Amino acid sequence: MKTKIETTKAPVTGASPHSQAIVANNFVFTQGSICLTPEGKLLEGTVEEQVHQIMKNLQAILEEAGVSFADVVKSTIYMTDMSLYGEINKVYGSYFSDPYPARESVCVKELPLGAKVEISMIAAKE
Repeated sequence: MKTKIETTKAPVTGASPHSQAIVANNFVFTQGSICLTPEGKLLEGTVEEQVHQIMKNLQAILEEAGVSFADVVKSTIYMTDMSLYGEINKVYGSYFSDPYPARESVCVKELPLGAKVEISMIAAKE
């Protein structure tokens, strides 16, 4: 059985055929989040500001599912330029403490709406 998670504190999926998150088998699987505001507008600004917006979106989704960043066991970061890795990593890391989630960082050609970064997470629900 799977349960759909949705909150207005993060961008809603609109007509796109996906959910903000799904809970299945005591795991929370989030959507890939880019730097959209909860109103659905792409945030302009520095990469640091954009990653903070992404993390706020994911935090709202995780909280709606009854978990937090402390419960995240795996994340994936997609970026369009590997030279941004240090800036992204600094902001991303500020939301976690040891033991950190497993993670992969992948450089891609493009992301939706011209975003520079997209992050998704998997959290364990006790």
